[in-house]
Amino acid sequence: MSMLLMSQNSWVSKLNRKLTTTLFVYCFFTTSISHAYDTGGTKDLQVHGFVAQGIIDVNGSDFVSDDQGLSLELTEIGINASYQLTSDIRVAGQAVYLDGGNRYNKGTRIDYLLVEWALQNTENWQTKLYLGRIKNYHWLYSSTRDVPMARPSIILPQSVYFDATRDMSIGGDGGAIATRYSNENVGDIDITASMSASTLSKTQTTIVMGSRSRGRLNHENDFQGSIYWTPSNSQWKFGIATTNADFTYKQGEQDIFLDGGLALERFYFNAEYQAENWTFSTELLQENIDLYGLLTPDFTNAKRGQGGFVQGQFTLTPELQLLARYEHYYADKDDKNGQQLERESGGAVPNYFGYQYDTTLGLKYRIDSNLELQFEHHWIQGTARLTPILIPEPRVNKEEYWQLWALQLMYWF
Repeated sequence: MSMLLMSQNSWVSKLNRKLTTTLFVYCFFTTSISHAYDTGGTKDLQVHGFVAQGIIDVNGSDFVSDDQGLSLELTEIGINASYQLTSDIRVAGQAVYLDGGNRYNKGTRIDYLLVEWALQNTENWQTKLYLGRIKNYHWLYSSTRDVPMARPSIILPQSVYFDATRDMSIGGDGGAIATRYSNENVGDIDITASMSASTLSKTQTTIVMGSRSRGRLNHENDFQGSIYWTPSNSQWKFGIATTNADFTYKQGEQDIFLDGGLALERFYFNAEYQAENWTFSTELLQENIDLYGLLTPDFTNAKRGQGGFVQGQFTLTPELQLLARYEHYYADKDDKNGQQLERESGGAVPNYFGYQYDTTLGLKYRIDSNLELQFEHHWIQGTARLTPILIPEPRVNKEEYWQLWALQLMYWF
């Protein structure tokens, strides 16, 4: 009994510390922004923020923490602002603090800090140029994944929105151009192209390469393009997108990896239908990953992964929304059951590291106009979307079937 009470007291103490830290960081941000308004804010300055704190419980994998179990590592705090310099030029940025455990690097970062220039604005054509730390507008949820209340779920489908690459997927340093053509007969056609690169920290390198890596992974370049079509007088939206990125790895001291790198190529197809009380969405992915060096000077390895999801959101009342989703991912589309992976590793890597299926049910409850509670439960088979990517951790992830649930309270202004 005394051991149980000590454990409960320890967990309550962790909760208190977590909430105190979250509130302190949030108050610091909001106080700073309020001061900016008081000393020089104008109608051209728009400032918004959010704070989200939750509890997540993972049973059977190291998706969040190596010791698994209940965790408070579900914190998101952000401030974003935009300033209209002229009728054609706008400056915008967002800073966030994140704590997601093993999902991504803990701490603060600048998600985007850009200049938006409206180059063209006619009846049928609108063109904008973005320069700086730009945002990714190419995937179905890529432009909203950095804001918790704008996402359909706490954890996005990992088949497409892999949390291990969250920071480089949000955007990068470079430029983008976006054009919209509107016609009452054709509808709206959006074409976007971008070129950027991200700076990866040592922690991000470890997330991708594994705890035994001693070097540094560098994101050399990332070209992305997309085309979206919303037919006239239709509730459908269709899109295709592509990503072409190159990474290099510089060997560190006493490193198990050699100098090398990887080339990543992705192709996306998505569709979304929005009715009055429900939304259907789907996104399909094929990715080509070519590795070179890293293990031996002449090492090469090419894999073709596949994944995707189908999702429904249902509005029952103005306050309550339900979500149902099914997704899958294969690390190698020619080895969907992972048996070849297990053979090539001499049995060290189980076959379930070759695939991952996830069935998710969730709900959102709008408590107030700017306060929302979100809950979801995942039933998962396979571990292909767990980190590290190159060298799996079967000693920690021993279960083919595992579950997680998450509860998060979100406030925004």
